[in-house]
Amino acid sequence: MAQDAKNLLEILKLQLAFLENGCCGRSFRTLWKATSIFQDLPTCLNCSDPKQAHSCNKCVLIAFVPPARRAETVPCHHIPLTRLGDSMESIAGWAGREQSEDIVKNWLREIKKLEEEHAAETSWR
Repeated sequence: MAQDAKNLLEILKLQLAFLENGCCGRSFRTLWKATSIFQDLPTCLNCSDPKQAHSCNKCVLIAFVPPARRAETVPCHHIPLTRLGDSMESIAGWAGREQSEDIVKNWLREIKKLEEEHAAETSWR
């Protein structure tokens, strides 16, 4: 497996661990501030940086963003997370924080499952 792909998978596993352990959430200091699951994770290049000093194009998640959406202000909000193509942007109107986290967790688990299947296939070769 290429080093970039391995790094990507490690970051995705870390994101899943943070979500599963309840480490991602709104701080009591910023209850007034809207939050974003992807942006609140410590793996985000701009986590806790209101100025967004780093380009999202350098984020590993950009690989999952449809090319037509990569110039958006928050490109990771356009990653298709479900088989129907739902993204953080499209679920914002109907999903609460808990439901949104569940959708992201399921997406991350699916990627982890694909990694395990790939590892099993390559070990047989």
